[in-house]
Amino acid sequence: MKLPKKVLEHIELVEKSLKEKEYRSEPKGLYEPISYLLNLGGKRIRPALVMLGAEVFGKPGSDCVEQALAVEVFHNFTLMHDDIMDEAPLRRGQKTVHEKWNVNTAILSGDAMLIQSYQHLIKNVSGEKAVKLMEVFNQTALEVCEGQQFDMNFESSDEVTVEKYLEMIRLKTAVLLGGALKIGAVCAGAEIHEQKQLYTFGVELGVSFQILDDYLDVWGDPKLTGKRPGGDILANKKTFLLLTAMQDASGSDRELLEKWLNEKDQDSRKVEVITELFEKMGLDEKAKELSREYYQNAIGALKKIDVPETDKKGLLELAKQLVERNF
Repeated sequence: MKLPKKVLEHIELVEKSLKEKEYRSEPKGLYEPISYLLNLGGKRIRPALVMLGAEVFGKPGSDCVEQALAVEVFHNFTLMHDDIMDEAPLRRGQKTVHEKWNVNTAILSGDAMLIQSYQHLIKNVSGEKAVKLMEVFNQTALEVCEGQQFDMNFESSDEVTVEKYLEMIRLKTAVLLGGALKIGAVCAGAEIHEQKQLYTFGVELGVSFQILDDYLDVWGDPKLTGKRPGGDILANKKTFLLLTAMQDASGSDRELLEKWLNEKDQDSRKVEVITELFEKMGLDEKAKELSREYYQNAIGALKKIDVPETDKKGLLELAKQLVERNF
């Protein structure tokens, strides 16, 4: 995915700021895992959104780098704790913090990251703006936690609907994109109705992104994704595709789906059969259509913001790249 020049500039500034970030020297067991995780890399899209959000309203993105760091540090805090809950051995191809150190260290270092994110959030701001930033950040952070809990609940529930899934991905993934943009808007002093439209843009784009992610797990080019096709199928992961199939399948299709969902072997035949069933039911097109629908909702919200189109250019280009990617 080729990112727009403006986005790349913001990402470069975030990377530079993270490398220059000073940590207390002691205790090393608390701060080294934080430095380790932040230096593993990542797309840095979320902090870039903070700066792009500010620029929509005429404020230089570089003026909001501390708030951008707040979002990135918070995001990585959630990853550190998610890895514990998922018992994940690797993060970005390297050992997760709880594997490299231990679970207790990962919990405590994650807690410290959450505190650091607040330090970044209100650095160089005060008064009403600081209060508003805290309100947006707190609401976003709480909803991300709600999304994670729903996701964990879904693993053992037989009553997950497509609607519940869409709400889960809105909370777990999309609200942080919307929150990042809204933080940028607050930094720039945007009007409340403008903040809301920009937030809506981010949330709708985030849901579009995640639905496309479900699609690409099955039909993405492994040379581009770097992943074996059908990983979600093998894991019986409740995605938009599987939940829609479970909701709509009947007769022999239903029997076939249930047979393979109960198949324990990590067999490529399972991927092949369920992929064929998805295609027979038209779920490949349904997923792309729904992703496009959320994308159009996002663009519609952005259009309602009364600023020059040139100020929206970076966001429009990024949105287009995110929903047209093939990996």
